[in-house]
Amino acid sequence: MELPAAFVENMKKILGEEELGAYLESYKKPRYMGLRVNTSKISVEEFDRISPFRSLRRVPWISNGYYYTEEDAPTKHPYYYAGLYYIQEPSAMTPASVLPVEEGERVLDLCAAPGGKATELAAKLNHTGFLVANDASASRTKALLKNLEVFGMPNILITSAMGDQLDAHFHEFFDKILIDAPCSGEGMFRKQSHMIPAWEKQGPGVFAKMQREILDQAAALLKPGGMMLYSTCTFSELENEGSVDAFLNKHPDFHLADLPLHEGFCPGNPKLVGSAFPLEKCIRLFPHKIDGEGHFLALLTKDGEALLDRLTRRKRMTKLPPELSEFLKDVKLPFDPAGIQILNTKVFWIPEGIGRCPGLRTLRTGLYLGELLKKRFEPSQAFAMVLKKEDYASVVDLPASDSRVLRYLKGETLELEAGESSRPEGWQLVCVDGYPLGWGKLIRGTLRNKYFFGWRMNA
Repeated sequence: MELPAAFVENMKKILGEEELGAYLESYKKPRYMGLRVNTSKISVEEFDRISPFRSLRRVPWISNGYYYTEEDAPTKHPYYYAGLYYIQEPSAMTPASVLPVEEGERVLDLCAAPGGKATELAAKLNHTGFLVANDASASRTKALLKNLEVFGMPNILITSAMGDQLDAHFHEFFDKILIDAPCSGEGMFRKQSHMIPAWEKQGPGVFAKMQREILDQAAALLKPGGMMLYSTCTFSELENEGSVDAFLNKHPDFHLADLPLHEGFCPGNPKLVGSAFPLEKCIRLFPHKIDGEGHFLALLTKDGEALLDRLTRRKRMTKLPPELSEFLKDVKLPFDPAGIQILNTKVFWIPEGIGRCPGLRTLRTGLYLGELLKKRFEPSQAFAMVLKKEDYASVVDLPASDSRVLRYLKGETLELEAGESSRPEGWQLVCVDGYPLGWGKLIRGTLRNKYFFGWRMNA
């Protein structure tokens, strides 16, 4: 691979001539592929016990991260469709891992698509508080929604807006914010060489300007006392230390917080941008130091103490439609049913604290439960994914080795033997090894497939 001369010269400035050779040598290594366990559905210990992948090894600095090899093919296994893990490059797991999200908090992922970091933030919340997952590109939010629904996340608001538009609704609102900012992508050159021409055309300067605007917007959205994680997948000092330095100069109410150090992690370098701030508290990941492509991280804290504010209170429905009430009798809801709202024929569960946001482009508010049709309720795919096996009265639980699992994921009708379902007729929560995949409707031994068409496995 031929790297741009200007890029190589800048890497020599960052690393020094002696270390530059080791960095360039890393381009000869195969790229590292990773998966991250969804700890809101399965513990790391249980995943280790049931994992069918023989070549997995742990990512040393990510408690729920693993390396895998191509022969593992984790995206073809039913556990992937059950939302037990997310495919993510190991370095890219780091930002959401080190942002100290606590249950019950309000969290914003400002540049969230396609959802790698958002899914981990939501898993940390563990169905408490709520996550606003935003991306300025409306088309990219469709993949974001799917990934959060596969992961079984009910407490979400998915938006497509700029930071200043969010500020009209969420000024100093969030406890934690993650900004994995658009960048020149120098850390991706090793596995995506097609990005090099774009770098030569635009360069870091265009992105640095964009990043500083995003940081300014995010500052207004963070509560006093809150924390904000800024990250990129580039090596440019202009986009990394330079953007952090510019932000701190403009926002004296922010300061850098310490990040955990692991073997192979490198501190930021204030000298690269002539900064008086302690930018060594930032973290740099390089592909010749760790088994990963590279990343930059800075954790910022906003001074002050947040005032206690009132949550948006939900209006409890006085009476649910009978067909919905009948279906919900068989469900142990893992959330307060007081949040159920009906919009035309669509039924949603809305998390506490999320109100209407007029003028804000939203793709999903809360959990889509399903649709009220003529004299019946049709549960959604997202509803199935948020449940556990024990949350529904009738279950079809098949082992991953059963060929009917793949047939189900392809949308085929299945034949069941007596005793393979909890009830002989009606709606069934279809599971693989105890983990929900979707719905089916059993009629005289035949399971009609209700797996969402848009998610089906290619034949």
